[in-house]
Amino acid sequence: MHTVAQLVSGELTDIKRLAISENLTSFPMEILSLAESLEVLDLSGNRLTSLPAELVELKNLKIIFVSNNCFETLPEVLGQCEKLEMIGFKSNRIKHVPAAALPAKLRWLILTDNQIEALPDSLGERPRLQKLALAGNQLQHLPATLSQASNLELVRISANQLTECPDQLLDLPKLAWLAFSGNPFCRSEMTTASVPSLPANSYYLLETLGQGASGVISEAAWHQKPQGFPDKVAVKVFKGSVTSDGYPEDELQACLKAGDHPNLIRPLAEVNEQGYLALIMELIPAHYRNLGLPPTLQSCTRDTFPEDFSLGVSQIGKIVQQMESVFEHLHANHVCHGDLYAHNTLVNESNEIIFGDFGAASMYHMLTENQKKLIRRIERRALVNFIEDLLSICKAEDKLSPEFTKLSLLSR
Repeated sequence: MHTVAQLVSGELTDIKRLAISENLTSFPMEILSLAESLEVLDLSGNRLTSLPAELVELKNLKIIFVSNNCFETLPEVLGQCEKLEMIGFKSNRIKHVPAAALPAKLRWLILTDNQIEALPDSLGERPRLQKLALAGNQLQHLPATLSQASNLELVRISANQLTECPDQLLDLPKLAWLAFSGNPFCRSEMTTASVPSLPANSYYLLETLGQGASGVISEAAWHQKPQGFPDKVAVKVFKGSVTSDGYPEDELQACLKAGDHPNLIRPLAEVNEQGYLALIMELIPAHYRNLGLPPTLQSCTRDTFPEDFSLGVSQIGKIVQQMESVFEHLHANHVCHGDLYAHNTLVNESNEIIFGDFGAASMYHMLTENQKKLIRRIERRALVNFIEDLLSICKAEDKLSPEFTKLSLLSR
């Protein structure tokens, strides 16, 4: 994190990335002194309501994050920044998105948790658009022009007011990760609860095991163990009323609807009390580790891996076989995971996997037969990308093997 004082002193001359969070109410014009070098600007966590017209002087600006501020309109000056391709205005008060605010090179747009009711048709006229995060708004429809967004790969439209399934998305050629729960068009009276409900005071939390957009997972032990439960469990405590992927309640219900599978994290109980929602799960053994790392700003939608990490082709084959089984199981239960990635997959030394994180999951049993078919096809692309990403880290000596060739055919 940087400060305005550092800018004024000249200490930050020629830097490419700048992040300032100082409860700012106006844009620090000193930032313009970085016009020749600045590529990434992060002004999240301030109280800004506008950006100056002079922002265009930052001629190399590619990425801007202004989350958790007070904007009511997406600034039109953004559309005049020639190299700008990534915009993040999560958790503001945005109601209006002018067509002029969308730059020609737009690749990644994050407008999660705002108050947007409609989007301009020009959104579908941005040919480089790959990632679109719109969860937690008041959208009643999406632009029909999104049917032209042929490079769109990841979409989050959960927790909106969409009354019809956005068919303009379902035929997109590259769309692989789609989250749409929490909209009127996919609400259902189906009861999915298949586990007991327990009080929050029945357990106590121990060490934190991990956290994501929707909640914090901790190891837990019982004050008084319910009959038939293991001594220690994992508890995911959901945070907030809406996350970057949708409503926590929808995540919990999708996880329960998915049912039991040997390669899925097994839910044991739920906690649903005033202001407190949690899922109690089996504790995953400590020797499991993440198979991959999340996408970066550069990879956008694709997983990454440590530089020195590789897998043999037989290891990849075993992992893929298990994930294909998970895929078939989820879609037999009409659950679209929405986040089928290596970074959401745990693996042990025997290459046995456990797949989880239902934050972007959506139930789709209420859709038409054709829509169901298209949803399944969308997530099949995510599975293909998963295989392709693993093959990219296959050991060099295995890349000429028949098994590699066979797996390569699956990724086409």
